Amino acid sequence: MIDLNKRSLIKLTALTAVASAALIGCGKKEEAPAPAAAPAAAPAPAKPEPLKIAFAYVGPVGDGGWTFAHDNGRKAVEAEFGDKVKTSFVESVPESADAERVIRDMAQQGNKLIFGTTFGYMEPMLKVTADFKDVKFEHATGYKTADNMRTYDSRTYEGAYMAGVIAGSMTKSNTVGVVGSIPIPEVIRNINSFTLGAQSVNPKIKTKVVWVNGWFDPPKETEAATSLINGGADVLFQNTDSSAVLQTAEKMGKRAFGWDSDMTAYGPKAHLASAVINWGPYYKKAVGDALNGTWSTGSAWWGVKEGAIDIVSIAADVPEAAKKRIDEVKAGLKDGSFAIWKGPIVGQDGKEVLAKDTVADDKFLGGIKFYVKGVEGKVPQ
Repeated sequence: MIDLNKRSLIKLTALTAVASAALIGCGKKEEAPAPAAAPAAAPAPAKPEPLKIAFAYVGPVGDGGWTFAHDNGRKAVEAEFGDKVKTSFVESVPESADAERVIRDMAQQGNKLIFGTTFGYMEPMLKVTADFKDVKFEHATGYKTADNMRTYDSRTYEGAYMAGVIAGSMTKSNTVGVVGSIPIPEVIRNINSFTLGAQSVNPKIKTKVVWVNGWFDPPKETEAATSLINGGADVLFQNTDSSAVLQTAEKMGKRAFGWDSDMTAYGPKAHLASAVINWGPYYKKAVGDALNGTWSTGSAWWGVKEGAIDIVSIAADVPEAAKKRIDEVKAGLKDGSFAIWKGPIVGQDGKEVLAKDTVADDKFLGGIKFYVKGVEGKVPQ
């Protein structure tokens, strides 16, 4: 009996062991592998910093003329390039040591493209270029360059000539007047071109000039305009930056032109037309050059052909023949079939300055320091 119980106990123990082993085996279920970690997202490329661009203006932005036109060009750059650029300006910067200080400060503030918008900034800009080789400088109306400074200009004499065509058609006294700014070749060239345009439709034209020796001086411009009218001029032209000449003509019952920008609103009764500059095309090209790495030194001189010069808002009472002639001049300047400075042209002293059929080159135009026949007075030294 005892042996039977032992066998039963042994058998029970064995069965229990087998069952336990089976249960343990069932518990060793293979675990699923952990999912692989997702690859880290690549960091977004850093947005390039905008090109910082600064403009130095000789007059106030609200002058209605020269500086106003440049600032419209700056705004055209912003509209074209958006957040790729960041522009700023300093207005009423004198053509003196102050110009160097302002331009140097612009470079120190991180501007990589700087525009100096008047002739008198040429030497100050040249000084600054030597200390900031990584900055590109653009100088308006000058003739000196450096590895990182180039010059640009507009052919304002084209607008002056077209204004002259209108003046010669509208004057009753055959005497027209010009308020001159500073007697540099650019301004003398404009006075002569205005006279040539007037004489092209009215050979009897005489031109009187009063100089104010400044670009923006409304009181002096008013005084000069008044003097010209009192001297017999019934149509006034200007190479100054404010609207004072047009406003004076309006008050005194005479006619005049806007200059650099459309000045119609300043003297609607006196206004004959405005010879305007559109700086937008050049400024957009210059900024594009800087952004894409193609900027290089040199000189640019743009006119009607490039869309930089035009005459706008021609008065309703200007004869149709004059308007038609303006259209012909524009078309000829665009396609190269017409040249304003083409001989024979005679100087004030009666001597020929351009022989028959000779077309003046840019070197000749850039060095004009004489009056053509029909301009009264002497060129200031």
